[in-house]
Amino acid sequence: MCNGEIIPKDSFKDECGVFGIYGDQDPGISRLTYYGLYALQHRGQESCGIAVSTGKNIEFHKGMGLVAEVFSDEILETLQGGISCGHVRYSTSGQSNISNAQPLVVKYWNGNLALAHNGNLVNAEELRKELEREGTIFQTSVDSEIIANLISRLDQGNIVEAIKKAMKIVKGAYALVLATRTQLIGIRDPNGIRPLSLGKKGNSLIFSSESCAFNTIGAQLLRDVEPGEIVVVDEDGLQSYFVDLPRKDKLCIFEYIYFARSDSNIRGKNIYMARRRAGEILFSEHPAKADVVISVPDSGTSAAMGYAQAAGIPFAEGLVKNRYVGRTFIQPKQSMRKIGVALKLNVLENIVRGKRVVLVDDSIVRGTTITELVEKLRIAGVSEVHLRVSSPPVTYPCYFGIDTPSKKELVGANLSINEIQKKLGVDSIGYLSLQGLIEAIGKEDNYCEACFSGSYPIDIPKERSKMAFAKEDFHVEI
Repeated sequence: MCNGEIIPKDSFKDECGVFGIYGDQDPGISRLTYYGLYALQHRGQESCGIAVSTGKNIEFHKGMGLVAEVFSDEILETLQGGISCGHVRYSTSGQSNISNAQPLVVKYWNGNLALAHNGNLVNAEELRKELEREGTIFQTSVDSEIIANLISRLDQGNIVEAIKKAMKIVKGAYALVLATRTQLIGIRDPNGIRPLSLGKKGNSLIFSSESCAFNTIGAQLLRDVEPGEIVVVDEDGLQSYFVDLPRKDKLCIFEYIYFARSDSNIRGKNIYMARRRAGEILFSEHPAKADVVISVPDSGTSAAMGYAQAAGIPFAEGLVKNRYVGRTFIQPKQSMRKIGVALKLNVLENIVRGKRVVLVDDSIVRGTTITELVEKLRIAGVSEVHLRVSSPPVTYPCYFGIDTPSKKELVGANLSINEIQKKLGVDSIGYLSLQGLIEAIGKEDNYCEACFSGSYPIDIPKERSKMAFAKEDFHVEI
């Protein structure tokens, strides 16, 4: 990692990606895990790691940076075995440093355990303090270590029962891939907030945050792991267990809006098709008279294409993205904020000059990036800018594995639609309704959409709620 200030995209930051394989495969389990993590790189770019069970021990390697930066052929050759567990991380809890990189590998009386976690616990602070009072020494500042600690403490010879007991203690969102010396285990929280898929390649079974990783390694998507389900893969095959807790199906709706890769399928729905359909519905709710439809690449592109098709307006590439700048990058000085925008996105002036433009984005959080882009479009000679957003206004923070600003930083929570239009400097603005978004995705109300409605599927501790509504320590976005 370079030194400097990390400036995120003006949208929710990504979560993490988990991946695991049971059963060695050509060209080797560590290489397939490497390719799987590469496919999940969009879910986290701060750190990554792979742990492999040899049958006797768990060997691992992890580091700061992208998958291709952390692993080499020589390192992958040292990770030989029949069970793997991998992780790409974006820090939603805990600092961004090597001690917090995953998978976490712990040694306890019943052997070794490697754990990769996507999500956040809402009672992590309470549990950490209680465990520390009992003598536990934590090596990291991540929620994941609490889960690993609880499972190892509760394991009396039956790890499934230990996991069930731990699931009754922790509260929040988690999709886990867990490797022991002889087993690979996939786990989802009882509300199913974070995604986890089960796939197959030959005789090998695979867990992944998204099905796009299966496509990459030539595997087949079998199904989603169910909310509250514990799927164990070992020499006896696959066994499924469920925790004795109320179960809901409240998948994070932002998977469909922004997080998941467009070629992934979640709950039987293709992400690209859902986003394109959202754009079509967005046009029906907020039509605009314009000459061209453009998108904020890449997450707004599918919806923009749907909007253009429904409107009968040409779609064009009006903004060019620098492919060597990821979802985060280093900005040397706050005074160079506009240069930061130019590093990521530039206007194709010949496409937009003198035209009425519909600009489609997936979401607006603080509104800083859109403000800069609108200014650049005006400079390029655009006559009108009609902003369309393929999701509702973000009005509440998230506590379940997405790094969101406090409520007072969310433009949708503090300004009316007309005030947002004026603030962003656009000629008109239209947000997709929550009903329209759900229509695009399907499955009625089986989502966590608390960032839009404030209706959380889990009770939020008052202390954490107060912090999210009042915190001051945030980075300025571009």
